[in-house]
Amino acid sequence: MKKIHLLILKAFIQPFFVTFFIVMFVLLMLFLFKYIDDLIGKGFEWYVILELMMYASATNVAMALPLSILLSSIMTFGSLGENYELVAIKSAGVSLSRAMYPMIIVVTLLSISAFIFSDYMLPVANLKYYSLLYDARQQKSTNLLPENIFSSNFPGYTIRVRKKDPDGQRLYGIIIYEKNPSSGNNSVIFAKEGSMYRTPDDSYLVLKLKNGIRYEETNGDKGYNPRQRLTRMRFNETEQKFDLSNLKFKRTSEAEFKSAYQMMNLKQLKHERQVMEFRLDSGLATEFRTLSPYVKYFSVPHQTKAEPKTYKLASSLLNTFKPHERLSALSAALGEARSLQETVSSKIDLRKGASNNIRRTMVEYQRKFTLSAACLVLFLIGAPLGAIIRKGGLGLPVVVSVAFFLIYHIISTIGEKSAKDGHVSPVIGMWVAIVVLTPLGLFLTYKAATDSAIFDVDVYKKFFLRLVQKKPKENEQTALAN
Repeated sequence: MKKIHLLILKAFIQPFFVTFFIVMFVLLMLFLFKYIDDLIGKGFEWYVILELMMYASATNVAMALPLSILLSSIMTFGSLGENYELVAIKSAGVSLSRAMYPMIIVVTLLSISAFIFSDYMLPVANLKYYSLLYDARQQKSTNLLPENIFSSNFPGYTIRVRKKDPDGQRLYGIIIYEKNPSSGNNSVIFAKEGSMYRTPDDSYLVLKLKNGIRYEETNGDKGYNPRQRLTRMRFNETEQKFDLSNLKFKRTSEAEFKSAYQMMNLKQLKHERQVMEFRLDSGLATEFRTLSPYVKYFSVPHQTKAEPKTYKLASSLLNTFKPHERLSALSAALGEARSLQETVSSKIDLRKGASNNIRRTMVEYQRKFTLSAACLVLFLIGAPLGAIIRKGGLGLPVVVSVAFFLIYHIISTIGEKSAKDGHVSPVIGMWVAIVVLTPLGLFLTYKAATDSAIFDVDVYKKFFLRLVQKKPKENEQTALAN
């Protein structure tokens, strides 16, 4: 038994690591394709891109690990079945379930490791990843003056360059709008050509302008001449300096992102949920005190069948007022009703928002456990599938594993969305994919243990041929009988 277990473990470990890194690479490429416009051309250092890719890889473990377990288990048992090694194992009196023991232990350890990772390491990785990605997306492009585009990269200035030389230094058709909010002065500079360069300390961008005109609009004296004045100046050569300090890559404090639920572990999520539930319950007393003054207006129970009686009561109350006071009384009542409606609507919106936040904490709380359960369930599907299809390599196993993983991912996504929207309980929404696929895994395990041929094409061909041959015989018998 030890030799068989070692054989199966060796056959599983290598495909697992290979498929894990392949899936991680594919997901990382998808991340780069998604955010390529936010990363290229912004002057990032190489280690910033590398750090962002490392954190992105850590966040992709939740999807890569279950898929790699499913694919590697199909490849392992498919290769053993294709080489008739499973037949030799069963002929030696070892059942399939017993041969799966070492892999079950390894996958269980991987599931426990996945839970520890999702509770301790994943919140930190999410915090680093989302904070760095936010700063990277906020960073402005190093192409400060693109052609034929009004650029607002410099505060207080809007610049347009009609044409640039291939070296990017020589400029033509330059327009610079400057607005000073403190003094209210505006100025426009037109220059036929110019050049740009950065200072040695990279603090300023200098534009050397040639053959241009400067129009400046200034406010007049408040006391003597309040009208605005327009000044026009021609120049052969001048310089404009622009501060580059706002364009340097700056990091936002990670404390601003810690309130997100993806950045919390189980203990923090539980505490956050208790705090929100306490605030929600304690707010009921405040809302009662706010709405209690309005109760006196609705002390008479409303009955749809007694509307004439209600109208008589309202008319009798209005008769107590003088004729010229009735309009003001009705206006005051209408104002009270509108105020009550606005108050109740705002309270309902606040309670809906608080309830949504509570559901999101519960969703993230259950997510810590569903990752481990998904590893076990997908292994329970992949191992018997490999023994049934009896195909190794990266051909048919990849197709089958991707199909089953898509089923799991679609069901889990629909359940998670329904849980966040409040249509189902967060527990049901997060565990519905596990509940649906577990019976399928048990069914496939049973079929593999009994040497079922549910994926054998020849069996289905024989079945359909029997049906086709059976129909002509039935037609002949009915013809003879007639």
